[in-house]
Amino acid sequence: MNSSQVDAYLHRIGAAPPQRPTGQALRRLHLCHLRAVPFENLSIHLGEEIVLEEKRLLDKVIGARRGGFCYELNGTFGALLAALGYEVDLLAARVYGDGGRLGIPYDHLALRVRTVEGDTWLADVGFGAHSHFPLRYTERGEQPDPGGEFRIVAAGPDPAGARGGGPAEAGDLDVVLGGTPQYRLETRPRALGDFRAGAWWHSTSPLSHFTGSLVCSRITEDGGRITLGGRTLKTTAADGGRGTRELATDEEVLTAYREQFGIELSRVPTVRNRSLNS
Repeated sequence: MNSSQVDAYLHRIGAAPPQRPTGQALRRLHLCHLRAVPFENLSIHLGEEIVLEEKRLLDKVIGARRGGFCYELNGTFGALLAALGYEVDLLAARVYGDGGRLGIPYDHLALRVRTVEGDTWLADVGFGAHSHFPLRYTERGEQPDPGGEFRIVAAGPDPAGARGGGPAEAGDLDVVLGGTPQYRLETRPRALGDFRAGAWWHSTSPLSHFTGSLVCSRITEDGGRITLGGRTLKTTAADGGRGTRELATDEEVLTAYREQFGIELSRVPTVRNRSLNS
């Protein structure tokens, strides 16, 4: 990323340039990103190609003022952090599904970030409802966050009996929310291009939940969340209060995308794989 792209990105998320790549600055950038850039899978249902190349992703997030799913959001956020002086590793993860089953390889992309103070954090702005702030990567106790109680723990063996390979301290990690494992994290650094197969599967497979549903979601200024799923607009306040409204017309849907998420669309996306919703 060049300096003009960095400035445009910071403007996009409403964040001032950090003076140094510190942990405090990382926390601020992380929250600003979650508030400004929605987690969304609209490209899949609009017939837009998802290309895991830095320029294409920046064009989408900055130029088109869109969001994306994990590969896009953490891919661009990782590029921004590296440009700001952080040491960033892209990590692959497998998401826990129904019955505790693990998803496909390269199911998810998260970031390991080292600061100027020498601390290491797990940053993730691409997992939907997750932590509002980065988690301490080496901490194994409870980590309170507005998004819930998180823990990062050594993972047990996978269904094949493997623990991730390498020395014990370099084995896989489980990211846990409220006692429920969310995803299993590999500790070996990856390149953005390594995730192309995962992005292709999630954007094309009838087994992917992304092809069977529409989602657009972000954290609100008060720490709540607003989500548009198809024609259902859901709000969750920071105190847990919930509201739901059904949008009757296409114009209402397009207005919600524009006013609530800053996304300008010329037409309402329709679910690509309707069979999963019948």
